[in-house]
Amino acid sequence: MARATTTRSTARTRASSASPKVLAIDIGGTHVKILASGRRIKRQVDSGPEMTAGQMVADVRKLAEGWDYDVVAMGYPGPVLHNRPLLEPAHLGKGWVGFDFQTAFGCPVKVVNDALMQAVGSYEGGRMLFLGLGTGLGTALIVDKVAQPMELAHLPYKKHRTFEDYVGEAGLKRLGKKKWRHAVFAVVERLKAATEPDYVVIGGGNVRLLDKLPPGSRRGDNANAFKGGFRLWEKNGIAV
Repeated sequence: MARATTTRSTARTRASSASPKVLAIDIGGTHVKILASGRRIKRQVDSGPEMTAGQMVADVRKLAEGWDYDVVAMGYPGPVLHNRPLLEPAHLGKGWVGFDFQTAFGCPVKVVNDALMQAVGSYEGGRMLFLGLGTGLGTALIVDKVAQPMELAHLPYKKHRTFEDYVGEAGLKRLGKKKWRHAVFAVVERLKAATEPDYVVIGGGNVRLLDKLPPGSRRGDNANAFKGGFRLWEKNGIAV
């Protein structure tokens, strides 16, 4: 018991230091991917509709064996408030809302929306709008190192459909690649006009389908989710 107490105390001490060792977790509908500070090669495990919160923790702890970490940063595929998921994920199992991730991992945990975590990793100063093209549309805004997840995806757009209905996976299938690309350009321009960013980062898995980008935009990378997870624990870093 004394040894366990000492270990937890050491973890808390490291977590309060400038550079704790971080385990970053990027949760998706098909895979959960992880990377720890100082490591170069990610590890992943299949997810899907049977993966509950408890199963995710068990799988990640097993997957991370041999890696040293003091804290966890988790990108969650849904809205998050005050470090806790607000809704159950659309493409995973149940039990995420109200789950005690800190107790389950045995160390401090920061939970943010997955788009926000990738946005934090993509940020290069000023006022940045992040748009994640994937199953849905992830949106986040960072202004002068203060990050805010946004739910712009579900705002009404055209023909009784939302922005996400046009540029998410369903829109890609309905419209076809050529019309979907036009929709992406149109949606980016609308959201730029509303948020007035210095620049736009377009990330998510489907950014690869864009052969060119809207003006004022640059291409993101899913690997920035891990970078964002590490940044969440930086002292005097981006505020979430």
